[in-house]
Amino acid sequence: MRASVVYLDERLAVINKPPGLSLATPRADPHAAVARLIESLPGEESVGLDARSLRLVHRLDAGTTGLVLVARDEQTHRELSQLLSRRLIEKTYLAVVWGHPRPRVGRYEWPIAADRRDRRRMKTEAAGQEAVTDYRVLATASHIALVELHPRTGRTHQLRVHLSRAGHWIVGDDLYGGARHRGVKQRSLRDLLNPPHLLLHAWRLELPESSNVSAKKFEAPLPDHFQRVLAALNITDALRVSSA
Repeated sequence: MRASVVYLDERLAVINKPPGLSLATPRADPHAAVARLIESLPGEESVGLDARSLRLVHRLDAGTTGLVLVARDEQTHRELSQLLSRRLIEKTYLAVVWGHPRPRVGRYEWPIAADRRDRRRMKTEAAGQEAVTDYRVLATASHIALVELHPRTGRTHQLRVHLSRAGHWIVGDDLYGGARHRGVKQRSLRDLLNPPHLLLHAWRLELPESSNVSAKKFEAPLPDHFQRVLAALNITDALRVSSA
C-alpha cells in the first residue's frame, strides 16, 4: 500500500498512512518521520511537499493505518498541537477486536504507564497517566466485533492497551494480545483473521474553527484487508449506519 493525500492547502496536509510505516522520530533527525511519510506518497501527490518544512501534529503506530495531520508551517503546528492537547480535535478510530465488548457503548478509564518489564509495551497502572477511551460496538459476528473508538487522551498505545485490558484485543495485535484465529473453523476466515497488520484504522478527524484553520472533517477509506474482513463477516453495512 501507498500513502495518499486526503486534503491539502497552504497550511495543512492530511495523509492516509499505510500499514508498516513507522512515524518514530530519531533525535538526530527530527524530519525523518515526515520524510518517510512523504516518500510513501505517489510521485504526483508529493509534489510541493518539503519534509524540512513539514511538522507532524500527532503520530500513529507503525501497524495502524489512517489519518495523520501534518502542519506546513510552525504557526499552524503550534495551533493544531494546542487544539489537540485541549481535546478539541475529534478523532475516530475503527478496530476489529476479538469477542464482544459489554456494554455495547461505554468508556475505558484505566491510567497507562510504561511497562518496565518490556520496553516495547505500555500497561494499565493506577499510578500511570490519565487515559480515557470512549467506545461503541457497531456490529458483531461469531468471533469478533467492529468497534468505533474515540480517544479522549493521547497516551502511547492507548487504544491497544485499553482493549487488551478489557479482554478484547485488536485482531492482528501480537504485542498486546495473541492469536485466536486458530479457533476459527472456517479456513478462509481463519486466514483473514491472521492479518499482516493491526486492524486498527484512524478513520475520521474533525477540526474545530481556529484562527489559522477553518472547521473541517476528514475520512480515510479502509485498507483492503480490513474491508475484506468486514465483507467476509457480512458487517460492512455497519459503517453506512455509522456514517448516516
